[in-house]
Amino acid sequence: MELLNDILGVAIYSVLGIVLMMIGNFLIDLIVPCHFPTEIKKGNNAVGWLSAGSFIGIGVILRSAIMSPSAEIVEETLLSGITSSVLYFIIGIIFFMLGYIVVKLFNKKYNLDDEIGKGNTAAGIMVFGIFVGLAIVISGVIY
Repeated sequence: MELLNDILGVAIYSVLGIVLMMIGNFLIDLIVPCHFPTEIKKGNNAVGWLSAGSFIGIGVILRSAIMSPSAEIVEETLLSGITSSVLYFIIGIIFFMLGYIVVKLFNKKYNLDDEIGKGNTAAGIMVFGIFVGLAIVISGVIY
């Protein structure tokens, strides 16, 4: 029976993770003035890197939310685990968006939106790094 519960937990958290990653990518697409699906179809590497960073970052945050607190310390219900995962996802997406906006505001040497729209891979990798770096910081606070 324990194995069945574990499999059910994996299935639920996997579906939750996929849904939250898609929602996160959609929300980030709202602040970057280019349509991600269209840009991906065109082969825009910058958007590909940016999207990859958001997916990895959300995954890192969700992993920490799912694992914390340790099972030895607190017996967590499935509902409270899902609730905390969604809460930390929301916090993470807010900081991903703020991180992107702050870089745009403080960087006057080039327009990050334009560079991503033009497919500048370096700009996409930079945003990838912002998202993954923020996710590591947030996951450190969670865990």
